[in-house]
Amino acid sequence: MKRLLIAFTLALALPAAAQDLLVRNATVHTAGAQGTLNNHDVLVQGGVVRAVGANLAAPAGITVVDAKGRPLTPGLFGGLTGLGIEEVSAEAATVDANLALGAMVPAHEGSSWRPEFDVDVAYNPRSSVIGVSRVEGITFTVLSPGSLPGGSFVAGQGSAVLLDGRFDAALPGSRSLFVNLGGGASPLSGGSRAGQWMLLEQAVAEARSGSGDGLLTRAGRTALASYLAGGRVVFHVDRAADIRQVLAFARKHGMKPVIAGGSEAWMVAAELKAANAPVLLDALANLPSSFDALGATLENAARLHRAGVRVGFTQSGDATHNARKVRQLAGTAVAYGLPWEAGLAGLTSVPAQAFGLSAQRGRIEVGQVADLVLWTGDPLEVNTLAEQVWFAGKPASMRSRQTELRDRYLAPEGALPRAYTR
Repeated sequence: MKRLLIAFTLALALPAAAQDLLVRNATVHTAGAQGTLNNHDVLVQGGVVRAVGANLAAPAGITVVDAKGRPLTPGLFGGLTGLGIEEVSAEAATVDANLALGAMVPAHEGSSWRPEFDVDVAYNPRSSVIGVSRVEGITFTVLSPGSLPGGSFVAGQGSAVLLDGRFDAALPGSRSLFVNLGGGASPLSGGSRAGQWMLLEQAVAEARSGSGDGLLTRAGRTALASYLAGGRVVFHVDRAADIRQVLAFARKHGMKPVIAGGSEAWMVAAELKAANAPVLLDALANLPSSFDALGATLENAARLHRAGVRVGFTQSGDATHNARKVRQLAGTAVAYGLPWEAGLAGLTSVPAQAFGLSAQRGRIEVGQVADLVLWTGDPLEVNTLAEQVWFAGKPASMRSRQTELRDRYLAPEGALPRAYTR
């Protein structure tokens, strides 16, 4: 353990440009075709994985970390969150995920329909919430706009972002449109679930024609049109009947659907498999919390996996400030029948593939960007800690606002109150 900590200290002292690394003697969970490799090494050069094997030769001058058999995984997906666009949930001035231009006008009259709304431009890589998530092994997330009164159930656009502190964090090819459907969104569609499909069809018609009846702005028509030729659309939806309608709508209009939520997705597993539609679900959703989720079950992920559906994980509720708990979702799914390797894939390769990132991220394979995490134990156990996180082979700081507060208030009290010490 002491030697490992020394290696970490040396790594953190390296200049930011250092990107070459050899991790020795790791239990390498590739999240790919090779599965788990015991006592293997991973060689990183130029920020990219160059070799995975046993007893690899260490190039001269390279940083070597002895994992001592500990698990090494790709960086984890934090789910659909507001990381970087939400600082304090209760303080509206720090929440940039929602648009409510129609607060004074009924949403179905069109003033709040803005599919051109793009939360990427509000992203703040210096958010303290990002640091808290990063030290828990989370290296990327997808920014998810939301719907609220005065807004639209077509929430807007967001991209996958890398949580390494850079300002240009949006990952190319990952931009998605977000649509919230079902009973919970019916107040934004004239009080009717059927109204959602009526308005969506009208919006598509306006986007295709380039003109309209006032539902969309000119920019909105352009934005929506870009998703009608193979664009990715994330549908937040739970009821099985609604999921079937989503798949039919996406097929009709040339969209790539991603299902988020999916409490009753297991009921339409065959249709999801046929549509090649991944499902990002909350594995802890096992109660009939609404009329849309009467069929919720802890076996949702396992049943979908057995049917050949790609399963990833995202949280409902306060996903931004509790992004680290996404590991618990995968662990719970494994406890209820999902194979362990599929549980890890739901945090790595599945979301990477769902959002167009699989060519570079989501697995530990030759040619993949070296976003890596070394763990103290099983990464799907809640009591496991991330020992070290790397972005493209660069060691990330393992300090966050929470670790700073911990250390401040564990220290002996001095002449000044602890709140005045640094």
